[in-house]
Amino acid sequence: MLVTAGGTGVSSYARALRRAHTAISDDHRLLSDRAALDRPTPAPLGRTGRWLRALVPGARFAHARTGPAGEPLLLAPDIFRIAQVYFDVHRRPLPVRAPGPPGVMHWTYPVPLHLVGWHNLYTVHDVIPLLTPELTHIDGRRYRRLLDRLAECAARFVTVSESARAEIIRATGCPADFAIDCSLAVETAPADPRALPAGLQPRDFLLVCGTVERRKNLNTLLEAYRRSGVAMPLVVAGPDGWGADEIAGLLAATPGAIRLPYLGRREMHALLGHARALVMPSLAEGFGLPVAEAMTLGTPVMTSDRGALAETAGGAALTVAPDDAAALADGIRRLNADEGLWAALRQAGLRNATRFTRERFAERLTRAYAAVITEAS
Repeated sequence: MLVTAGGTGVSSYARALRRAHTAISDDHRLLSDRAALDRPTPAPLGRTGRWLRALVPGARFAHARTGPAGEPLLLAPDIFRIAQVYFDVHRRPLPVRAPGPPGVMHWTYPVPLHLVGWHNLYTVHDVIPLLTPELTHIDGRRYRRLLDRLAECAARFVTVSESARAEIIRATGCPADFAIDCSLAVETAPADPRALPAGLQPRDFLLVCGTVERRKNLNTLLEAYRRSGVAMPLVVAGPDGWGADEIAGLLAATPGAIRLPYLGRREMHALLGHARALVMPSLAEGFGLPVAEAMTLGTPVMTSDRGALAETAGGAALTVAPDDAAALADGIRRLNADEGLWAALRQAGLRNATRFTRERFAERLTRAYAAVITEAS
């Protein structure tokens, strides 16, 4: 079982997890707060309504439903918003009861909910708010309090890289075997060049993708791009995030930089699959999904030489110190002009991408679930 949540990275993880569960077992259900059912569902509560609901202590109930395609669901209207308020009021996760025998509940994000009587696993993608709070708008004190409370009702924390696992253990003080790295599955569609935004030609632009925010290190990257002297456009694609206003002026003042908003998956796959290279020198990540996606599609990558990004790159990318604008500029020039390097990185990336198949993800999850169930028996 799983829960989908907002945000590009978490949404991709939720889709991959749902597909993996289909391969693991025929008995799996999705918990939804407002399912796309073939019958009316209550509208989300307003702010006042959520506060009134959250003031009442005790468990809520999820009810079995069938989705429009016949898939089994559990429906608990507005439960995720109510849970956030409940946690602020009561300082503990909101308990939820579900029909049928208990099993494994895999939450795709550390939401303040737990399924009573089940083995609850929470995917903690990173602990950036605890270790580098200057790079995020998330309240680190609340996030730490949430992780502490979830640890009390969790069977395990699941995460997406060994780097993230080590940081979770360091930041929370949890036992080493409490956090499990299951990595993730990277699934892409064929990159159709016809879906490229107007004016872009295959292999004739550099790409940065993801939410535009401070931890993406765009200030240094834009400086490096200007220093490089490369005429090839630098495309920055993704929604605005925390600190995007600070970056907007630099983008506008950088000749050759092209800012694109959030795009659909078809357009993003076209960008990832037909860029000359992906450049992603982020300062902090839990995994670095665009790196693995670009490699899966045969696009060379330049990324940070440390943390989760270097781990995901697996020695198949051009890695550079993210705070070194001169080194980043040199990397951009090499990606632009060195055809031998470009071809070698492309082949190395394709090989590295085989670490992130659906089958391998399902195997890692199966081992994690089996260990939790065996331990409890």
